[in-house]
Order: sequence, then C-alpha cells, then structure tokens
Amino acid sequence: MRDVLSSATNDEIDALLNTLSPNALVAMPYLFELWGLEGHQLEPQTDWLTWVILGGRGAGKTRAGAEWVREQVEGARPTDPGRCTRVALIGETLDQARDVMVFGASGILACSPPDRRPDWQASRRRLVWPNGAQAQIFSASDPEALRGPQFDCAWCDELAKWKKGQEAWDMLQFALRLGETPRQVVTTTPRANALLESILEAPRTAVTSAPTRANARNLSPVFLEQVMARYDGTALGRQELEGELVRDLPGAMWSRAAIEAARVDDVPPLERIVVAIDPPVTSGSDADACGIVVAGVVCDGPPQDWKVYVLEDASLTGATPTAWIKHAVARARHWGADRIIAEVNQGGELIETLLRQVDPLMPYRAVNASRGKATRAEPVAALYEQGRAFHAAPMLHLEDQMCAMARHGYTGKGSPDRLDALVWALTELMIVPAHGFRAPQMRIL
Repeated sequence: MRDVLSSATNDEIDALLNTLSPNALVAMPYLFELWGLEGHQLEPQTDWLTWVILGGRGAGKTRAGAEWVREQVEGARPTDPGRCTRVALIGETLDQARDVMVFGASGILACSPPDRRPDWQASRRRLVWPNGAQAQIFSASDPEALRGPQFDCAWCDELAKWKKGQEAWDMLQFALRLGETPRQVVTTTPRANALLESILEAPRTAVTSAPTRANARNLSPVFLEQVMARYDGTALGRQELEGELVRDLPGAMWSRAAIEAARVDDVPPLERIVVAIDPPVTSGSDADACGIVVAGVVCDGPPQDWKVYVLEDASLTGATPTAWIKHAVARARHWGADRIIAEVNQGGELIETLLRQVDPLMPYRAVNASRGKATRAEPVAALYEQGRAFHAAPMLHLEDQMCAMARHGYTGKGSPDRLDALVWALTELMIVPAHGFRAPQMRIL
C-alpha cells in the first residue's frame, strides 16, 4: 500500500480512497506505516537493541518515538496484548516528558486512535492502555527514580540535553529487564557529548537521521525560509537543522564537553560585572555581529582562586553603531555592570563619543588588541581548563565560535566577534587582576 500511495497521482489516490469503507478511511491517519518518512521515522529492519533517531528541529523525531511506542504496546484489537506492557518514557524533566512525549502535538495521545487511546493518570504519572499496557514518565535529572521499576521497552527524548545523562542512561539499562529482547529508542537533536557518542558506537545501535527540511510538508514555509537564511552553513545550523553530530575540531581551545561541564544553574553573588564590546568594522545585514558579552566574577581569596561567570551573550547582528551602543548600555544597566569595555582598534574615539551621548556617567575603558586573536584567547581558555569559568545559560552562537578557535587561529565562518568580546570580558575580570588589581565591594544579583 505504501508503494502504491508514494507513486500514485492525486486522481489515483482519490479513486483508491473512494473504494474504502468509512471505518477504513477513519483508520488511515493512524496507520503510520503508510505516512511515516522512510529513512528516519520508520523502524530499521536490523537486529538492533537501541535505535537512535537524529534529526533537525521539526524533522519528526517526536512523532517517530510516539508511533514506535504505539507499535510496541498495541495489539490487533484494542484489548489485545502487544509486544510490550511496561514502557519507560524519559525526558530531560518531568514537565517535558509529560508536555512533549505524552500531551504534545506529536505525542502519544495525539497519535493514538480513539479506541486505543490510553488514559493519563496524573497522580501516578503514567499512561494506561485499554489492553492494560502502561507507560510511566521519568526525569533524566532524577536517575534514582529508575531504581526499582522494570520495563520491556523505553523511549528517551532529547538525550543530548540531559544534565545527568550518563547516570540516567545507566539506571535505565538496569531497568530494561523484561521480555525476551527489551529495546529502547532515542530521539534527539544531536549535540556532541560522551554519552551520545558512546551509544552511537555500541554494536547493536541502529541510527537514522534527517534534516529539518525532510518534514517540510508539516512545517511553516516562513519558518524554513527564515532559519535556513540565518543558520545555514553554521555549526549551529548543521546541528539544529541538518541533524548532524558536530564533533570537536582537532586542536580547538575549547571542547563542547568542557563547555557543557561549565554550565551552572545558580550564580553566586558577584563582586564585579562588566559588559565587553567587540565592534564590527561595518554595519548592515551582511556585516559581522557586534560582540557583546556580560560576565561577572567571584573574588574569594587570591586572584588565582577567583571564579568567573558568563551571564549573557547579548551580541547584535546588522545593527548600527548607535543601536549596539544603546543595547550595550541597556544590558549594563540590567545587570548592574560596573564598567563597559570596548576594543577600539576599529572604532577609535567614536565608541566613547557614542557611549557618552547615551550615558555620560557610564564607567568605560578602551582596550587595544596588540596580539593575535588566538594568543589573546589562550589565557581565557586556560580558565575553563582550570574549572574557574562557568556559563549561566546556553549561548550556542558564542559556544560555536569558542569551539572553532584553534591555537593556529580561528577556523569558523566570519569573525569571532562574540568570542572576542568574551575574551575581553574575562581578561578584565580574571587576567588583569592576577597582576595586582583588586575588585570593589560585593555586588548581589
């Protein structure tokens, strides 16, 4: 039937549909084997134990995971048993597992026909099908919750984002102990981390992948046009749109795993905050971004014990000098920054002139780049290696530039404007103080 539909004309499909009974017509939208996208949404015909579905945003990963769970638990008739009766549904958090995997637009409830739709038991955080099969949701942030329960299949969503990924994955493997061949499906937008790479390299792992555009018929054309125009060709685009696992550059000063390890949820009281600007040479839609990074420092003990927190990548693309100066001042006021720092190799006195027009009293210091970008970046990269630099939020554009900076120079697209701003901020807060500077009184966020 699938081959017939894929090769038929619209008139031939209409003629075929006219021969079907009303019940058959109602059932057709729920026959995923007819509509699923070959290559990444339909189960591989191999002897796999783990099936990893990599895909760009909107590529249909969630739908594939939900339909696979249906296939495992449903029998020929609504009350007939399926292959599996106990399912683990694991998301990054309980809210995401519930809102995406269960209640989402492509989640299990939305994909299930009315006579087979499971009931959601909120107090027990589980789905129960008419045939008695059950699926329980778990948070990957609470691996210990997987001790005790046992399952014959599992669906793991957005595994590359799990903060306690290795611990949660290990606990799941011990829990998959029912049935003859317990299996698991992983649906995720790829992000380089040790856990995902180890799963992909396992001997009985099957991998399918697809870019965002593979599911174009179900996505807004405006969305596709906008994201492709902005991110196509970038490392972020390769990851988020092409569904490609972007691995670390050999010889890079930063690795993605190291940046992931530097993420924190809570920022302690900061004693000094700065906003650093790396201005573009030109303005307009084709110009490099104006790098604007906000960071703060905790001055506990001698300078070699201080710790720095990157608070925000506030960089702007295509803005005029007046616009990015106003934006930098606004971020400085928002964070209560002590000073704005700007590289003046390109802007000279213009930057301070514009700043004084916006805020005459804002403390300001001009810095001049007398060494190459890679040379300036090395002491800052060392702070991350020493476990003294942290990120308070995901900053993917900035992090892409960090991972593209090698010791022989920058290997990314365009200018490392965001990275330059980061280097200036952390140099001001951490490198300069190591030569005798002391920070002012503590500032509480």
